[in-house]
Amino acid sequence: MTSNNHEQQTQTNEAMKSHHTTAADHITESLDEEQSENTSSVNETEEKKTEPFQIDSDTAVGDAVYDENQIQVLEGLEAVRKRPGMYIGTTSEMGLHHLVYEIVDNSIDEAMAGACDTIVVQILQDGSIEIQDNGRGVPGAIHHKMGIPTLEVVFTILHAGGKFGGEGYKISGGLHGVGASVVNALSEWMEVRNCNDGMAYTERFVRGKVDRAFACEGSCGDEHGLYVRFMPDADIFETVKFNYDTILKRLREQAFLNAGVRIILRDLRGDEEDHRENELYYEGGLRSFVEFLNASKETIHPDVIYVKGRKGDLTAEVAIQYNTDLHQNIQSFANNMNTVDGGTHVEGFKNALRTAMNNYAKKLGILKNDESLKGEDTLEGICAVISVKLPDAQFESQTKAKLGNSEVRTFVYGIVKEKLEEYMEENPQITRTILEKALLASRAREAAQKAREQTRKSVLDKGSSLPGKLRDCHEKNRDLTELFLVEGDSAGGSATDGRDSRYQAILPLRGKVLNVEKVRLDKVYGNLSLIPIIQALGCGIGEEFDIDKLRYGKIIIMADADVDGSHIRILLLTFFFRHMPQLIEQGHIYLAQPPLYKVFRGNKEYYAFSDEERDVYLEELGEKAQAERYKGLGEMDPAQLWETTMDPETRTILRVNIDDAQMCDEIFSKLMGDRVEPRRKFIEENARYAENLDI
Repeated sequence: MTSNNHEQQTQTNEAMKSHHTTAADHITESLDEEQSENTSSVNETEEKKTEPFQIDSDTAVGDAVYDENQIQVLEGLEAVRKRPGMYIGTTSEMGLHHLVYEIVDNSIDEAMAGACDTIVVQILQDGSIEIQDNGRGVPGAIHHKMGIPTLEVVFTILHAGGKFGGEGYKISGGLHGVGASVVNALSEWMEVRNCNDGMAYTERFVRGKVDRAFACEGSCGDEHGLYVRFMPDADIFETVKFNYDTILKRLREQAFLNAGVRIILRDLRGDEEDHRENELYYEGGLRSFVEFLNASKETIHPDVIYVKGRKGDLTAEVAIQYNTDLHQNIQSFANNMNTVDGGTHVEGFKNALRTAMNNYAKKLGILKNDESLKGEDTLEGICAVISVKLPDAQFESQTKAKLGNSEVRTFVYGIVKEKLEEYMEENPQITRTILEKALLASRAREAAQKAREQTRKSVLDKGSSLPGKLRDCHEKNRDLTELFLVEGDSAGGSATDGRDSRYQAILPLRGKVLNVEKVRLDKVYGNLSLIPIIQALGCGIGEEFDIDKLRYGKIIIMADADVDGSHIRILLLTFFFRHMPQLIEQGHIYLAQPPLYKVFRGNKEYYAFSDEERDVYLEELGEKAQAERYKGLGEMDPAQLWETTMDPETRTILRVNIDDAQMCDEIFSKLMGDRVEPRRKFIEENARYAENLDI
């Protein structure tokens, strides 16, 4: 989980000179490394006030010329450059890395065809990236239909490739034939070297067009495979700086999914001592993958349960191991593509798991005939990897987030159910352990339902759906509202007196915030700190969560700038991540950044957010300057709290993002779980990064 650096909130209403006399018409965000005028100087990106829709008589559609000349035809790769999001989803950092995956996926397809066992990916000194494999390369001849070199066809023409029913690839991840050409179109330049049938061929492109013509360089001896080097186009992407760890995660997945394939990643940027290298090779395949995912967790059975089945060209693999966690971690793949939104293979797996466990539990007499485990019961604490490989995979989009083949659901269900039932018969003790965990989850689910109903009854009896300590705002447009979750009644009082009540709501936290990492849902509904938050937000939690019922556009955690405040922030973030992850994913969760010091001399004063900033202000104001350390938000009077932490024109807040859900899961498990050793190791490894500790 990461937070964007210093998100400066601004308001478009220029009349807002005082929060007591102006309205919040629009609240927008600008992300910048620098600080605001009062706290630091920040570049602002203001969103213009929305005006009623009007037709300008000078530009009205009815007066415009609309004829055949207005119909544009984008030729070649122009459409990709015009609308890159249609092909790679986004031009953010995520889209940038998608370029790497597209080329690597082609190499992986070679591996699945049995023609490649080594892939090397390097981030070079100039920021470009090169990918090389030892596969078959691209056929070197002139294409029979297009009349240009086949290599040029692959890299310049959409929907061209060897994966449309020919014998070159029976199974592949890239089915649309757009990957290589899209990467070429979105690159400032690309260089390709192709070794096929003993001959070497080269070609260079600039923004998708041929820059140096296709040429045969002669014999390449025993060398074979494809070399691609490209520089992403800075005019297209928000950033062209590759993240090593992001690429490493994806390549590690591919190494797990393709046992026996060696993938090497190098970062050659900067000085030699900064260079990094990882060699990824796993003979254990999916078993090794699950062991890796469970490395920081306490498992409840020693061995990974492994299932594999085949029917014609359709193959399914599943690896399972349960841990003591209360949350599920299911990773799914189709033709090596990470189907983050699941699909028919995941549906088949879940249905088979539920059926097999219910059948065995009833056979043992653990469940009565009218009783059954729900799907969520059987998934508590599961760590599973599901991988299917099939011809003609049907994905929902070019980004391949969800598998749609209906036949896969039936196939996976049949294979997993059969193999799991066999495993249960052969391993009764392990099966009983897993069933006991599922039964505990079932009872907790029922208890949570009763607690939920009791909470609702209590709310109805009181005649209000909102918690008593909530100081609500007047604005009804959710997108313009903010809810501050404030540590303590003292700070809550100052925040209430200092806020702009038209769009800012205040909820002081009651009692100790529960660590939800260690408890089931029924305990959440009994926590005095969390229930008011659930009531105030109005969107429910878990399976009942409904983003459309959310009452506030921004939920801002405002805690003291000390160790206790940091602890409260991580407890609340754990709660949101485990029970309302959509709030984080859709950008509703923020962290307030109160200052650490007030630096002043005479009538001049500054607010400093770090020791370094304090020292700069002290030097600027001279030797008679003083620095006052804020021990807590409650020490600030309402005017100070507004000016430093709540005023959208001067405050600095951090928006919380989930860049990598798996990494977040691992970190929360380490920091908030019961196991001491992983937490100690994490602290030892990251202690040097800690700042502003109040010790």
